Amino acid sequence: MSTLPVAASDSPALPAGSAGAPTPAFSPLYQQIKGLILHSLQHGEWKPGESIPSEMELAARFRVSQGTVRKAIDELAAENLVVRRQGKGTFVATHAERHVQYRFLKLMPDSGDARVEGPAQRHIIECRRIRASAEIARALALRSGDAVVHARRILSFGDVPTILEDIWLPGQAFKGLTAEQMSSYQGPTYAMFEIDFGVRMVRADEKLRAVQPDGEQARLLQVAPGTPLLSVERIAYTYNEVPMELRKGLYRTDTHHYHNELS
Repeated sequence: MSTLPVAASDSPALPAGSAGAPTPAFSPLYQQIKGLILHSLQHGEWKPGESIPSEMELAARFRVSQGTVRKAIDELAAENLVVRRQGKGTFVATHAERHVQYRFLKLMPDSGDARVEGPAQRHIIECRRIRASAEIARALALRSGDAVVHARRILSFGDVPTILEDIWLPGQAFKGLTAEQMSSYQGPTYAMFEIDFGVRMVRADEKLRAVQPDGEQARLLQVAPGTPLLSVERIAYTYNEVPMELRKGLYRTDTHHYHNELS
């Protein structure tokens, strides 16, 4: 991307030909710069795990002060979109990094740390393209009948089925996703989404409630009918609040608990 043309110092303009880019008017200057950096992240100028230009380079590019750029990057770092590394620079955050892998994993073993327990064993029951129901379409900002990928899987710890998940993804963004691909990838699923499909989940909303499984769910989780389970419904978003995943999980809590750190 070329240097941005500006009318005056500290007054950034959008790059030529960037139709649909965020409009920076009527917001603090650092928020305008944050929006322009987000635009570059969304359009893949810098990939997950890659370094972004230095504050000095970005200041020259947008023709603003380094302090303005620093404040914009501070907010991006606080939102876990970029990671500062002392003496190395600033990098696009990625789910492949170990300290990020557990950001969305809230089920913890009663007897220790999730990192000690190790990764879950994954069994993909199915992965296929279907037409979105009204509920799924609404959650993913699609139209009813649009193509989505539906995957159902079981996550086990120590060979004990612990989580049953149904996942729906926009069909266009995840075209070609297969059960073999989901089961063979050794790292976090969100890292696979980044690497293979260029989709980075940056935040998620969750709803929790206590439920009882139906017969099929009880069979898959190897629990007695009527066993209380934790239902976790998640919508995960990529940049600029675009929903990219609806996930409904049923969690056994006889050996695990849901843990969330509030600050």
